[in-house]
Amino acid sequence: MAQDFVRHRQPWKPEELAKLRTLAAKGMGLKAIAKALTRSEESVQDKARGEGLKIAKLR
Repeated sequence: MAQDFVRHRQPWKPEELAKLRTLAAKGMGLKAIAKALTRSEESVQDKARGEGLKIAKLR
């Protein structure tokens, strides 16, 4: 079963947005960024798309 996230639908803090921008700029993958931010992959992907950030697709 999927992991349960305690932070369900929590607003994004400015520090989290800054960290998202930094990690995306470093070329980290979606799964690693989500784990670092303790957010779901879907949440991170939606926020990155909304902020106009590109997340690396690791192969």
